[in-house]
Amino acid sequence: MHINKPTNSKLPKSFNLRPATLKEAALIADMHARSWATAYRGILPDTYLDHELAGDRAAHWSTRFNELAHGAGEVFIAYIEGRPAGFVCVIAPDETGSVLVDNLHAMPEAKGTGLGTAMLDTAAKWAADRGAKNMHLYVLEPNVAAIGFYESRGWRLAGREDDTMGGIPIIALRYTRPIG
Repeated sequence: MHINKPTNSKLPKSFNLRPATLKEAALIADMHARSWATAYRGILPDTYLDHELAGDRAAHWSTRFNELAHGAGEVFIAYIEGRPAGFVCVIAPDETGSVLVDNLHAMPEAKGTGLGTAMLDTAAKWAADRGAKNMHLYVLEPNVAAIGFYESRGWRLAGREDDTMGGIPIIALRYTRPIG
């Protein structure tokens, strides 16, 4: 999918979003780790971010791509001017008809370009094509930048869940948005 944007000297003219392939699993894992290392600095332990994260994300995406190959969902990778710039992973509708936006990551250099919104729009279209009525996602409670991003695009807080990440307890906020 090719998305054209209005001309602006600071923004790229277009994005290319397409389904990721198994060959790109390592690239997705690397982008995921780099994004977390930036977004979660000061939220998760530095030891985890600096020494364990890359291996953790590589293992995660190896497993996730296997699940996706069996119909569990889809990963879309975004390119700006031929360079990988982000990705979004969506998981098939659950028993309530809601699609999980499992991951949405724009690389730091792509922030503010509209790429995140374009990836959410791609996720919503994918979900609607599968008959989903809603989408949901989780955001770490201290991640105020992500919370602001989602809330400004119509997502609403639906709950709080205790979890662990990087070996520490965290609170994950569940956000939802109807499709359509």
